Amino acid sequence: MGKHGKTYVEVAKRIDRDRLYPVDEALALIVNGHRTKFDETVDLALHLGVDARQGEQMVRGTVVLPHGTGKTPRIGAFAKGERAAEAEAAGADVVGAEDLVQRIEGGWKDFDILVATRDMMSMVGRLGKRLGPRTPNPKAGTLSDEIGKTIRELKAGKLEFRMDKAGVVHAPFGKLSFGPERLKENFVALIAAVVRARPPASKGQFLRKISMSSTMSPGVNVDPADASAIAVGAE
Repeated sequence: MGKHGKTYVEVAKRIDRDRLYPVDEALALIVNGHRTKFDETVDLALHLGVDARQGEQMVRGTVVLPHGTGKTPRIGAFAKGERAAEAEAAGADVVGAEDLVQRIEGGWKDFDILVATRDMMSMVGRLGKRLGPRTPNPKAGTLSDEIGKTIRELKAGKLEFRMDKAGVVHAPFGKLSFGPERLKENFVALIAAVVRARPPASKGQFLRKISMSSTMSPGVNVDPADASAIAVGAE
């Protein structure tokens, strides 16, 4: 295991790894521990009370964060005709049809998100093995005939979350420069969206473990009861 730098060690000294912090206190620790020269991303890890082996207990969805993620995504759009023009007007970075498929088949990866209109899926389907979960699909909100609206929402901070094989959702919810207040508003929106996505088959405590951290800081354990209360209050 590699050694941590001085900044990490200094911040870690102020964090009790055995304590569950209220949301406000956890955010204060993260923001006030900032020591780097760049604007760190703040991430959330949610360990959910689901059986990740069961397909019907998959947790995924989308949420529009009130203040965005702090990063404007590079969007590639599969569309043609009027919808291609709509995608360009909405701010898509690259728009194409067969030519875009061929670029990706050739190894082009200069994008963060791909979106498509439904009539393009027979063409885009060829990229399924190459793209995997990044393939446009309705559950992720990236397959839609309202492609202009989809692109504008993604540019504004619409975020997809998806549980991994260990039953954990990892998601960024802002930058340290947002400050505690805006980070909390994003946190509330994200937690509430994940709770709404709870599968009916999930029993018992849903939010089992929550940790937040910035790019260069150790994780701060958040009290799931406090987070759950916040999520309920946001409904």
